[in-house]
Amino acid sequence: MKKYILTLFSCAVLLGSCQDKSPCTDTVITAKAPDSEVATLKKYIEDNKINATADNRGFYYTINSAGTGTKPTVCSNVSVNYVGKLTNGTTFDSGNAVSFGLNQLIVGWQAGIPLIAPGGNITLYLPPSFAYGSQAQQGIPANSILVFTIDLLKVN
Repeated sequence: MKKYILTLFSCAVLLGSCQDKSPCTDTVITAKAPDSEVATLKKYIEDNKINATADNRGFYYTINSAGTGTKPTVCSNVSVNYVGKLTNGTTFDSGNAVSFGLNQLIVGWQAGIPLIAPGGNITLYLPPSFAYGSQAQQGIPANSILVFTIDLLKVN
């Protein structure tokens, strides 16, 4: 009997040592975009007559479908379909049934995806500081406003 207890204890210790040592603790994004970026994004929204809601953190969004069930937090893993575009309409990235830890993604996704539940669809209009900022990425110029259409498939 002692042999089984020792074996179970050893397995528990081994399994416990494989877990992430830095658990996610931030559940709300409090970052705010600079006023200059918010003003530029607002002008883009108005000039293009986009019906979007302004978030007090500095991005805009349109909930196309709210979805149902439990909304994710920043600490959730999510599966999504998405398309990312520049304001000129150029698609720079897309994916289907892609899974991510939300806390590993750009701030705009961390703030925007929790606004919907699984089965939901949202369009995010992100100022540069909520996307890639002054760092150019492949196909994305530095300081770009980005537009993402995201289907939240599930919260893992």
